[in-house]
Amino acid sequence: MTAEKSAPTGKGIAPTIASLFPGGLPMWLKAYDGSAAGDLDLPFGMEIVSERGLSYILTAPGDLGLARAYVAGDLVLHGVHPGDPYPAFSLLKDRTDFGLPGPLELVGVLRSLGLGHLIPPAPPPQEHLPAWRHRLEGLRALGKWGRHSHERDADAIRHHYDVSNAFYEHVLGPSMTYTCAVFPSDGATLEEAQEHKYDLICRKLDLQPGQRLLDVGCGWGGMVRHAARHYGVQVLGVTLSREQATWAQEEIKVQGLDDLAEVRHCDYRDVEERDFDAVSSIGLTEHIGIANYPAYFAFIRDRLKPQGRVLNHCITRHDNADRRTGAFIDRYVFPDGELAGSGTIVGAIEDAGLEVQHHENFRVHYARTLEGWCRNLVDNWDACVAETDEGTARVWGLYMAGSRIAFERNEIQLHHVLATRTDDGVSGYPLRHDFGV
Repeated sequence: MTAEKSAPTGKGIAPTIASLFPGGLPMWLKAYDGSAAGDLDLPFGMEIVSERGLSYILTAPGDLGLARAYVAGDLVLHGVHPGDPYPAFSLLKDRTDFGLPGPLELVGVLRSLGLGHLIPPAPPPQEHLPAWRHRLEGLRALGKWGRHSHERDADAIRHHYDVSNAFYEHVLGPSMTYTCAVFPSDGATLEEAQEHKYDLICRKLDLQPGQRLLDVGCGWGGMVRHAARHYGVQVLGVTLSREQATWAQEEIKVQGLDDLAEVRHCDYRDVEERDFDAVSSIGLTEHIGIANYPAYFAFIRDRLKPQGRVLNHCITRHDNADRRTGAFIDRYVFPDGELAGSGTIVGAIEDAGLEVQHHENFRVHYARTLEGWCRNLVDNWDACVAETDEGTARVWGLYMAGSRIAFERNEIQLHHVLATRTDDGVSGYPLRHDFGV
């Protein structure tokens, strides 16, 4: 049942906007006209500091309008650092799905706030094109920019990953790893947990010296370097981000791994090499589109030797229902990103002719990983803003805090699925897995 909107308890912008929140606003609200709503003694509050902020909220009611106002600096969150708005956002999350009131109430709102605020301002520059604009561009380009085409996927990856390598160094830490860590103990640091994650994947893949590994969507090459350095395998990593590839290749040279490791700037679909002993996919499946799962896992199968292994590491939904990604995530964070339940992933892997051997959920680990990244963003806030801009840094704080809450509340999860290319019933897999904890 949807909670009732509360009636305004006073005149002015703040009481009117506060009344739109389902179940009431769980913090105080102030506005540039001097109005206020809620208990001002509460530790957290919001302030609409400009007419543009009000217009953002009214013309895109809910998460998108609030995010636009916040990213642009027209909506200020009080009581939290913009690098980690988790304490306040945990109160707001799932309570911002408001729309404008019914016809009679709308007349009162417009009389109070003015018709001029229903003219949409230009979105902040950090916002990516909405899906309908991409479809229009696709028609104009006769399919060149269709959903998950090579060109459009490259554009989406540039939007998110080519922010600045220095920015990512501040947020991610020395490992430059932008995927869920695996914490071996409660006291483990983020860096220790990222190292443990890579080692666990290597053990799940049963990597041996002299073997060949393909790492699709390799990012800054953390898995590539770990497998080459600690397991003596020949590794090819591929990424659509030129910035990532450049950084990764330089780091490979610094660590003296040129004879074993390569990171290539290309689409995974353009990899022609075959007969790999193993394939790792760490954080790529979220970007490829659910409709492309059959082709994606068939590609992986075709790149493996018989009895070769694949480890798919990706964010999943807590169920297998078909849902669209929220507007904020789609336009500011992961354009065209799609999530499915782990059952959908397993089914797609099996339908591609691979045999699933092991399946594991690391949901709680991702909440801890995001907490660490937000802490890094707070600690390096000035440097991050200087490297990009304040709006971009705000996007990251909001997105990571919101994602942390979603993992904590079991709205999304993180799954490893380990499978083999079983040939004539022979998988090469032991009677029981032996990769340890």
